[in-house]
Amino acid sequence: MKYTALTDVGKKRSLNEDAYIADGALFAVADGMGGHRAGEVASSMALEALAFALSKRAEDTLEELLEEAVKRANKTVHDKAVRDLDRRGMGTTLTVAVPKSGKLYIGHVGDSRLYRMRDGKLMQLTRDHSLVAQMVESGHLKPEEAEIHPQRSVITRAVGGDNDIKVDIIVEEMLPGDKFLLCTDGLNTMLSDEEIAEVLRDKKGLEEACRELVAWANDKGGNDNITVIMFENSKNSPGSINRLWRG
Repeated sequence: MKYTALTDVGKKRSLNEDAYIADGALFAVADGMGGHRAGEVASSMALEALAFALSKRAEDTLEELLEEAVKRANKTVHDKAVRDLDRRGMGTTLTVAVPKSGKLYIGHVGDSRLYRMRDGKLMQLTRDHSLVAQMVESGHLKPEEAEIHPQRSVITRAVGGDNDIKVDIIVEEMLPGDKFLLCTDGLNTMLSDEEIAEVLRDKKGLEEACRELVAWANDKGGNDNITVIMFENSKNSPGSINRLWRG
């Protein structure tokens, strides 16, 4: 499994409240929110709790394990926010991808995204949990209007927002040569899907593609923190997470 990751504070923020994990067996991005550095705390706590939960249990199916791990991350962040007045109201997005045995297992809460590039075509595999996404689905807003809507950053589901949470679990087949992009919204609010696809279609390495995506997002304003992870399903990739979730 080839992979690389890059995070950048952007042009308008003083703190980077994004966090990520990228180790070949587990890929995850978290985009924290909340004042007094709470967003930075929320995103880091969520990923630490997620990784710990995935390392401790093996009796469930991977779908069940992933859902439980995200819920554990949610409870960890929520409990901290309840106990600590300075962290009240903090939360984070969380999008997780685990490759195993030719499949990609995805857990998703919020509006960070996972894309797949296959045969030159870019597809968003996750669904944004956001106000504008709901408005588009209900027919009250056109997709192109959602991209410039003043409330496009308002999310409807976040890790830490409540004591329990609904987690989207998605399972996708991985084919040799498939490329995947995990990103926080600091990328996709600056670049359109077609602009992202343009970078990924070029015959460049993953690291160069990540650098180009971040640079382009910054050139177009860099309004938020930007985190990108890219990984490619190479022909000889075992796609195993046994070392993470063996009991």
